[in-house]
Amino acid sequence: MTGKDAEQTDERGHGSGPWWAELGTWGAVGLIAFGCLVAAWGFFRLPGAPEEMAGGYHAAAKVVAVGLVVAGSSLLGRRGDRVAATEGMNESDRA
Repeated sequence: MTGKDAEQTDERGHGSGPWWAELGTWGAVGLIAFGCLVAAWGFFRLPGAPEEMAGGYHAAAKVVAVGLVVAGSSLLGRRGDRVAATEGMNESDRA
């Protein structure tokens, strides 16, 4: 069997990516709001709040940080798509 006969694929046995990769802008807004809600829950010491406040705020900050990263990435992606579309239209006008 030669290398030409074997089918080459790039598929791997790994998952598609991290759990937050496909959230999009509204999912990111939801994460940010949820993180703020968790922080407020701990601040007001409502039932279920952690005994050690630093742990609760740390968890809330991680959720908000992931939301901010996802929101920034999706907004920058949209901006890049708009710039590419605008440049494509300008090039077709020149021709």
